Amino acid sequence: MDLTGKTVVVTGAARGIGRALAEAASDHGAAHIVLADRDLVVARQAAKGIGGHALSVDVASRESVSALIDSVERDLAPIDLYCSNAGIIPAPTGSDSAIGLADEAWETSWQVNVMGHVYAADALFPRMKSRGGGVFLMTVSAAGLLNQIGNAPYGVSKYAALGFAENLAIMHGEDGIHVSTLCPQGVQTNMIAGLENSSIAVDGIIRPEDVAEAAMTGLAEQRFMILPHPQVRDYFQKKAADYDSWVGGMRRLRDRLSNIVGITG
Repeated sequence: MDLTGKTVVVTGAARGIGRALAEAASDHGAAHIVLADRDLVVARQAAKGIGGHALSVDVASRESVSALIDSVERDLAPIDLYCSNAGIIPAPTGSDSAIGLADEAWETSWQVNVMGHVYAADALFPRMKSRGGGVFLMTVSAAGLLNQIGNAPYGVSKYAALGFAENLAIMHGEDGIHVSTLCPQGVQTNMIAGLENSSIAVDGIIRPEDVAEAAMTGLAEQRFMILPHPQVRDYFQKKAADYDSWVGGMRRLRDRLSNIVGITG
């Protein structure tokens, strides 16, 4: 995708990957860049640096996401690229079990990590279809392919997000809408504070700017799956080739990490 002159919206854009995506869109010539976040103060600071626009959004609310898209399309221009980036990692539970967790961890993960994408697609895809297409980038995480040791709500919600992205790509490709998924492992953001020795960091922690540039390359090549950590492709292929062996390997990884940090995050 050539972003020259295009209108780009990024959710979760005040910090981290979202901010880096907005800055990369600016570097690649986008005309209008909207940085949407619950933290409007920080989003405004980030937007000022690239001549963008800051708007408030809570991706867990259908009404808030719809209002964001309405505002951009009414006051700026039709959205060419929507980066559905906002996500959440629930705090470590202090338990190594995938059961018995608080309902809040499951509900919040589902609303933000899954329904935030659903609400955006519901509001945006009919508009994109009517004008011949657009691009929808979902930040999913490698956890959507490989699960997440020690944080079941995160891993499960990311699996669901990837499944939704697949369905969108299958059902709406003929409408001219391209769907991409961005699936990094460890990224140097506030979200992974305290998790530096967890499975997130097994293959190293990279910068948000590295993730954003991988996203720009992947979008230019119209790839469905964008993997800033190339090792993830090998892990995913080995998982598909022998699921039982993969589960055993993940158990061994869990044991190894438990010896380092007690209970993995």
